[in-house]
Amino acid sequence: MEPPLDLKPPSSGTPRPRARDLGLVVGPGVPGPHNAITDVPGVRVGHTTVRRPPDVHSGVTAVVPDLVGPHTPLPAGVFSGNGYGKLVGTTQLAELGALETPVLLTSTLSAFRVADALVGWMLERPGCEEVRSLNPVVGECNDGLLSDVRARPVREEHVRAALDTAAGGPVAEGCVGAGTGTVALGFKAGVGTSSRTPEAGGRRRTVGVLVQANFGGTLRVLGRTVTPRSAGTGPGGPASAPDTGSCMIVVATDAPLDARQLTRVARRAVFALARTGAAYSHGSGDYAVAFTTRPAGGPPMADTDLDPLFEAVLDAVEEAVLNSLLAATTTTGIGGRTVAAVSTESMAGQAAGRGPAGAA
Repeated sequence: MEPPLDLKPPSSGTPRPRARDLGLVVGPGVPGPHNAITDVPGVRVGHTTVRRPPDVHSGVTAVVPDLVGPHTPLPAGVFSGNGYGKLVGTTQLAELGALETPVLLTSTLSAFRVADALVGWMLERPGCEEVRSLNPVVGECNDGLLSDVRARPVREEHVRAALDTAAGGPVAEGCVGAGTGTVALGFKAGVGTSSRTPEAGGRRRTVGVLVQANFGGTLRVLGRTVTPRSAGTGPGGPASAPDTGSCMIVVATDAPLDARQLTRVARRAVFALARTGAAYSHGSGDYAVAFTTRPAGGPPMADTDLDPLFEAVLDAVEEAVLNSLLAATTTTGIGGRTVAAVSTESMAGQAAGRGPAGAA
């Protein structure tokens, strides 16, 4: 009989600091109270972490807008920087510019089970009794470096748990949910989040992002290159080539934008990965989904008022990637491969301009 799965993230003792705790401040913008995507009113996040060491390090993360549904779709846009991925629901999202479900993130070969579970959960929502068509949106990264991706360990109960426990407030980062087994820029990574509160269109707006970081390249922190001591090795061979991997980005805002404008916002989110050293390689699936919590119907903001939102997204994505790395812990996975977390002490040195950072 297969051993039970551990649904809780590993305890790492004292919580690791976030970027701002180390003096790593990206841009002049002001974050929201939690510096998280949940600072956008009406947005909640839930994780289910699925672990069976040493072989399974996976999970699912749910970004849940309160108002979303097939009868109350939210304006949305999507952008593919490099489309080597399985973003379920992409074509309808791009065609209609409407988000009908929460956005879920998971492991590559679990994406299809997660989409099916999301459809089942949505059909049980009040008002969905007569729904005959639904477009689930599920993104993925391949956590097969550290986890048995072929086992497809994420099941319906894990999806429902992430959706049912989604909450506002602080968001768990690092080795949780969809980020449990991910690796980015030569270090152990995971889920990261950040927010900004720019003035745009004559009012204070909120922009929040959440990333599932699993992409290749050479880490840059505030413009300075950070070379890992080792990309991760073990009996199973090298952890990864430096230019492989993917990143899923979810952007939420309370600004009144239409689908075309949100696609422009999503494009900037993918552009922001370049600041952190992304390689945008042949094998990368770099996607962003952007939505507003304001239902369609009213007039959108003028395009000439969008610049502060674009800047907010660029800065928030950069900081979210740093948070995903800083919150993660060194992990040994399938095949005995170990990927080290970035050293917080070295990262603090980067903030002070004191030389290269390395592994923990």
